[in-house]
Amino acid sequence: MIVQINPPIWLNTPKGEALAHFLLDYGIEHDLYWVCAQQDTGECWTWGNRDIRFCKNITIWRMKEKECGKELKI
Repeated sequence: MIVQINPPIWLNTPKGEALAHFLLDYGIEHDLYWVCAQQDTGECWTWGNRDIRFCKNITIWRMKEKECGKELKI
């Protein structure tokens, strides 16, 4: 199954910050795969669950991960 993520979500990947646009689910015996556009290079990469982390999100009190995307001005 392919799911379009709308709006896209910022993730931390092994190649840096990226916007996740699609989620691929191959079934119960497989990882989920995230199709991402890398922020620095514009490359399109697919990452497994074990390779990605969600970015900082102050709205839901996730403060420990590195901030992604545009700087938050508070």
